[in-house]
Parts: sequence; C-alpha cells; structure tokens
Amino acid sequence: MPELPEVETTVRGLAQYLEGETVTRVQLNRSDLRRPFPPQLVQMMTGAKVERLGRRAKYGLVDLDCGQTMIFHLGMSGRWRIDPEELGKHDHLVLETKAGHVLALNDARRFGSVDLWDTNDLDRFAPFTEMGPEPLGEDLTAKHLADAFAGRVSPVKVLLLDQRIVAGLGNIYVCEALHRAGIRPDKAAGKVSYGKLKLLVPAIREVLLESIAAGGSSMRDYARPDGELGYFATQWRVYGREGEPCHCGGTVERIVQGGRSTFFCRRCQR
Repeated sequence: MPELPEVETTVRGLAQYLEGETVTRVQLNRSDLRRPFPPQLVQMMTGAKVERLGRRAKYGLVDLDCGQTMIFHLGMSGRWRIDPEELGKHDHLVLETKAGHVLALNDARRFGSVDLWDTNDLDRFAPFTEMGPEPLGEDLTAKHLADAFAGRVSPVKVLLLDQRIVAGLGNIYVCEALHRAGIRPDKAAGKVSYGKLKLLVPAIREVLLESIAAGGSSMRDYARPDGELGYFATQWRVYGREGEPCHCGGTVERIVQGGRSTFFCRRCQR
C-alpha cells in the first residue's frame, strides 16, 4: 500500500500539472472504486480551476475554486498516470486540463477511493475527524506521544500505527523510525522513556523526508505519477532485511504484530 511518502510524492508530481490549471474534461470509466464515485464529481470538476494540492495523512487533496475538494486515496495499488500514451482498462478516472495534459487515476485492485467535500469543512470528513497530528507537522512532539502512551501496555509499534495517535504512519516507516531511535517495537508504549521519545520524533521526520526525497518506496504496483520508481527501499535499514546484519553488528529479526511483519535488531533496539 502506498504510504505517506508515496502519497506526498504523488501530490507533488500532480501539482506540476494541475495547480493553477482549469479542468476541461472529467471522464469516469466505471461507477466505483472501493465505493461509488460522488454523483456530482463530473459536474463540479468540469470547468473548475485547481487552486492547490495538498495531503492529509495518506489522502491527497485537490482544492477547486468552486469551494470543493476532491479527496483521493490510492488504496493498495492506485497511482496517477500523467499523459499516458493510451488509456488502459484500469484508468478509472481521467482528467484533462486546459493546457492539454491528461491525468488518469489507475487502480487495478480498486481499493482506492475518490470523494468530494466542502473545502472549508474538511475537518468533518469522516476519516479526518479523529486523526492525530501529522508526523511532519509541529504538533507531533515527544510530549504528545508521552501523553498518548501513558499507562499503555500495547506495543509501541502498534500504537504508532494507530491513526488517532499519529496520522499517516505506516508499517515500513514505523519500523525504520523505531530502529533509528533505538526502541524495541514490542516494548510496552507506556514504558518508553521520555528521552527515547525525544529521539523518536525527529527519527520519524527524518525517515519520512528521506523517503520523499527518494521518491518513496516502490512496493508491488506503486510508481510515481511520472512512471518512475521510488528508490527509498534501497535505504531501508531493517525493513524486509530479516537475517541480514544490522549496522551495529547485530542481526535483523522479524516478528509479527497485529498481523503485520515487524523488523528490528534486538542488539541496538531496547
């Protein structure tokens, strides 16, 4: 599944072709993805000017001058294609701009979604109502984590994946950030020291920013809008490296937490 860096990379790529442009044509090639397309999507977007693009957690935001925001989620396999030579059977939503660019939302497994919401009321969009702070924003602090973890016996890794605590963190980047901060993923969250949390917050930011700079981590069907692959996977320190050496001289191990693989080094993560 595309995670926060992949969505951020996608949004930045789309902005080059959409921001400030007028949408002249909207084409739906099926009625739904994970759920039906908004019935007013074609009408509201056709002729609208794109004022800005943004992101909330793993959702992309396309703000229109009509006061509406198109909200997209890439699901498991979704990606945007820019100026494809020809449209394919999985290009389910197609936008054309006044400048002549064609942007196609391609989603072979159809776990993604597209919604339309009042721009000034985005906080009331159901998935956003209980989300925690953005990991790249100023509201994510050691104190926030300490308050959220206080008295909790659940593993720290499991709680970091809880979108109510931090919005947008996914499995890969939590594993990598915990490794950089030297925190065992199976340690009770309430037992993680404040000093360690002060290391964890910048570690989260660093790993996300490095991944964004590298174009994300290409897994399964993910690719950037320009068709290029993300290369952060080559920089993973623990994720997917079971049995391989850690930089500290230990060995990367794999355990399963909440049905997901967790990778860590018990020598340098305590």
